[in-house]
Amino acid sequence: MEQVKLTRRSFVAGATAAGALAALSLTGCGGGSSEKKDDGAKSDDGAKGGGTIVAACSYKNANYNPIGASSALMLPAIQHCLEGLYELNYFSGKTEAALAAGEPTKVSDTEYEVALRQGAKYSDGTEVTADDVVAVVEANKANATYKDMLSFIDEVTAKDASTVSFKLAYPSVDSDSLLKERLSLCRVFPASEITKESMSTPPIGSGAWAFGECNGEDGGELNFAPNANYNGAKPANADAMQWLVRVDNTARVTALQEGTAVAGENIPFANSDQLVNAGVTVDSVSSYGIGFLMFNCQKAPFNDKRVRQAFFYAIDYDKLISNQLGGQAETLTSYLPKDNPAYHEASTVYKYDPEKAKSLLKEAGQENLSFTLLVIDNWIKDLAAQIQQDLQAVGLTCTLDVQAAPYPSLAAKEDNSVLDYDVFLAPGDVSCFGTNADVHLAWFYGENTDWCQGRTCWAKAGDGKCTEFNQYLDEARRATDAGARQEAYNKCFDIIAEEVPLYPLFHKKVLTGYWADKIEGFEPSPTTGLYFQDAKLK
Repeated sequence: MEQVKLTRRSFVAGATAAGALAALSLTGCGGGSSEKKDDGAKSDDGAKGGGTIVAACSYKNANYNPIGASSALMLPAIQHCLEGLYELNYFSGKTEAALAAGEPTKVSDTEYEVALRQGAKYSDGTEVTADDVVAVVEANKANATYKDMLSFIDEVTAKDASTVSFKLAYPSVDSDSLLKERLSLCRVFPASEITKESMSTPPIGSGAWAFGECNGEDGGELNFAPNANYNGAKPANADAMQWLVRVDNTARVTALQEGTAVAGENIPFANSDQLVNAGVTVDSVSSYGIGFLMFNCQKAPFNDKRVRQAFFYAIDYDKLISNQLGGQAETLTSYLPKDNPAYHEASTVYKYDPEKAKSLLKEAGQENLSFTLLVIDNWIKDLAAQIQQDLQAVGLTCTLDVQAAPYPSLAAKEDNSVLDYDVFLAPGDVSCFGTNADVHLAWFYGENTDWCQGRTCWAKAGDGKCTEFNQYLDEARRATDAGARQEAYNKCFDIIAEEVPLYPLFHKKVLTGYWADKIEGFEPSPTTGLYFQDAKLK
């Protein structure tokens, strides 16, 4: 399944940000516990380089469970320490063998076998087994976050101690590449450690790095040491690695500017010149990162698509991108950016049209609507004030409620009662799981996922649109012809653009800062997170 390689441009010291961007050409996406786990990791073996790679991260998380992992902090951390059978290379757009010995062996149109890398061991010295892989895949298939993306895998079994067999539910246009890509979601660790609950301490893995003492809360740090038992193609290139968890923009920028950190993610545009003038390289990378509005589709009046549409016509996107994002984002004409192979201009394209917003609200009988806009406490909150002003300009009374950890309150209730929230403003980036259309559509809009059973509650809205969308998505998955698949995708894009249970406001570029004279082999990621698999200190 085709992936997209994204592009990068750099800021130049001494130039204004706008001038620098115009002049440059394109060149190329814990818990509070500090308990140290005795996992066999050693800091004096296995590293080709030396020193400690220190990074400044912008997100926090307290759950180390790899099953269904989606945290912007823990997902990249887990990817350094735990291997999937295959690995998504965010920089080349390719899917590469990791724990697998090579490519899948095709037995039939719906059957594949994958051999494990010979001698693969966890950081405690125990061998990785096919049974571990089977248990991890099955656990992820049952997980509400990943289940839809893995639904095409009908059965997974251990053929022997080092070979895993997969039976697919149906053949598709590109079954072999799809299987590889989705298996990258399933990070392997001992079957005995698998749990549905949150994990307050990290698991062991077979990757190049091993977790050490970790505290993923704001102000904490994640520590890593080379895995002395790693026998793969990309061993750790340093003696140690430390990720500083710095949600506050100022703290993160300061750590980078002062040289405490050699790299930092999610650099605020307003600080780019400050860092460049200090000698830091700041790269702007096109990405699939979005800021989105999400609605409680089970709660009146947000169960009326006219009300939801009015929000998107009310927002001045050009002003929002220029003033709040320093021009480092792009307006959209569909869910996917235009350079994606599956791009289709949606039947409904939102542009700033306050009169259209007022008309829709009047038609829906909601001219004097008052509501609360829930906002997650990270970079997106800086956009909330202008969005609030735009909404109030069309007659909506908007109260902001900024929360550090709102997602638990957005989960589906056991008694199926209506969630309390009205509208939610948050960021997202699905490209950490791939750039193909299916993974993006399945993530937010899969009928049986926690996004549609809880959160948007679109599957419970009662209008049948979520079911209709998922029927077309299933058609696309089962298509054996690329043209038929694209037609089904187009219908999916049109439905979500019209219904907007959750929909992007823009595609945001990712700004990453790093000391180019101190680290080599490091590339700013086109997706959320920092990745040091090929990096070493100079």
